[in-house]
Amino acid sequence: MILTPFEWTIAKRYMLPGRGEAFIALVAGISLVAVALGVAALVIVMSVMNGFRAELFDKIVGLNGHAIVQAYGGRLDNWREVLADVKATPEVTSASPLIEQPLLGSFNGRVEAVFARGNTQEDIQRLGPKVIAGALSPLQADAGKVAVGSQLAQNLGLRVGDSITIINPQGRSTPFGTVPREIAYEVAAIFEIGVYDFDERFVVMPMRDAQTLLLAGDSVGMIEVQVTDPDRVSEILAPVAQKLAGRAVVTDWKTINASLFEALAVERVAMFVVLSIIVLVAVFNILSSLIMLVRAKTRDIAILRTMGASRRSLLKIFVTAGFLIGALGTFTGLGLGFIFLYFRQSVVRAVEFVTGQNLWDPSIRFLTELPSRSDPVEIAIICIMALLFSFLATLYPAFKAASTDPVQVLRYE
Repeated sequence: MILTPFEWTIAKRYMLPGRGEAFIALVAGISLVAVALGVAALVIVMSVMNGFRAELFDKIVGLNGHAIVQAYGGRLDNWREVLADVKATPEVTSASPLIEQPLLGSFNGRVEAVFARGNTQEDIQRLGPKVIAGALSPLQADAGKVAVGSQLAQNLGLRVGDSITIINPQGRSTPFGTVPREIAYEVAAIFEIGVYDFDERFVVMPMRDAQTLLLAGDSVGMIEVQVTDPDRVSEILAPVAQKLAGRAVVTDWKTINASLFEALAVERVAMFVVLSIIVLVAVFNILSSLIMLVRAKTRDIAILRTMGASRRSLLKIFVTAGFLIGALGTFTGLGLGFIFLYFRQSVVRAVEFVTGQNLWDPSIRFLTELPSRSDPVEIAIICIMALLFSFLATLYPAFKAASTDPVQVLRYE
């Protein structure tokens, strides 16, 4: 919709407050602010929801792989054969054996439930960027050294160099019953994954040490698998699942974390719908301000019609005046949303300081900080939706102005 210089001049004149039109200008300003806040809220909430999903996916899958192959009974004896089959499967990028067992950890009289996790040397080194104290290099087979999560270290009061005792209830049998197996390990490193549950529970050790602790011999607990496309992991591993039917089960990340990711998906859709309604309500202010503007300018419109202005020109003038309010509000909201996301941690800390409340408890919210990841396609959809709502809100007042009969308006002038 291209405006002529005459139409653009009139449109600009109507967008600026005139004498006796302060109230109309106020309503138009409120419309702009309301659209901006609605768009900003949509951008912030959707980016945070996307950030939640992406961060949880990256950290959970980064530690547990896209899928696991686990034997019935929890012990995979012929794991080397299964590992070779998995690695030979097309689109599988990596596969490695893993032991993971819930046990107890003790230090200075404190006891916590832990997950003893036995990894290959290659997998242990992948934790390197997450280490916040100590080093992973001492974690060698039979060296008696482990790495623990940051929250577990805090709960037990552990520091690098301290010894944590891992208690396995399945110990040796004696005439007096089963004696739990207790082995002390030196803490060589403390890591922070960023997911509270992992940082609170995991004790990572070399594979051979985990087999010794659990009296597992040469068996492993499972094989973790990475694939090229996580969303197609079930399809990619279908041949493996079919071959291992009756001996082992293949479980992908969607199944393991189904309740969490499904809840996030439902909440994401619900928040988008609710906040879209807020934007829709905001553009009703544009409708009301344009209706008032048309009523205030009825005489001017009639004079323009007698001077030769066409109905099409008047339609374009009022659509432009209303649409620009919506467009300015949309892009202002976009800017506000990005500013808030950039300073989101500072905003959270400021609100916590003012209210005295802990708004971001990692034990409840899984992640240690507020995440954010903006999707360009989603941002574009939000902008298009706000602009479309704004355009639709201008149609009725614009058609009302275009249908003004100058004879009826000016007959008594």
